[in-house]
Amino acid sequence: MSGSGDILTVIRAALAPHGLFLRGVVHFDEGDGPELKKGGCAAGAVLLGNAGGSLWPAFSAWRANNPDAADPLDTWSKLLIRPLAESIGAQAFFPSDPPWQPFQQWAMRAEGLRASPLGILIHPVYGLWHGYRAALAFAEPLPQVPAISGAHPCDTCLEKPCLTTCPVGAVSAARFDVAACRRHLATGQAGCLAGGCLARAACPVGVDYRYPAAQLRFHMAALGL
Repeated sequence: MSGSGDILTVIRAALAPHGLFLRGVVHFDEGDGPELKKGGCAAGAVLLGNAGGSLWPAFSAWRANNPDAADPLDTWSKLLIRPLAESIGAQAFFPSDPPWQPFQQWAMRAEGLRASPLGILIHPVYGLWHGYRAALAFAEPLPQVPAISGAHPCDTCLEKPCLTTCPVGAVSAARFDVAACRRHLATGQAGCLAGGCLARAACPVGVDYRYPAAQLRFHMAALGL
């Protein structure tokens, strides 16, 4: 790998046209990173993902030309990121592939984020409207990229509408009742299934980054209920 700072520039430039971003860099202690195919463990990884609906125009255009693709968002992400990883001497890891890597933990370390009552990591700018599509792991150390600082958005939210909006009370400060959520969605009733999680939409953080309606429908359909 050439100058690691240059690598970050290359990654940003390669992914920007597709609405994907360098979300952060996680540094691993010796032996703590994922195992690499070429031997040893990664010293660091670059997290890649979307902010709001940033990826939707490029992905939906690709999907229109590949209507029969299985697991389309994962497939599209891999088609973009695997060649990039190979070209810069990295190994790509994806949230959908075993052995499943701890992307949530990596994101918390890389960006300084914490979980919301829905279990989704909340970002002070993007709110609950963001995601991680891949990580590029390197054997060599990576440069420091500052994590987000400041108060956890949920700690400064006084009204906490996410806790009172769920139609079946699946969201509480203590836990997120996944089973109750899935039972409600399985009924096929309008609301969450039609337009996305109502509790998620009620969060006042990052409202300008809310996913477009078509993207929300896509993600709900992907649940396979």
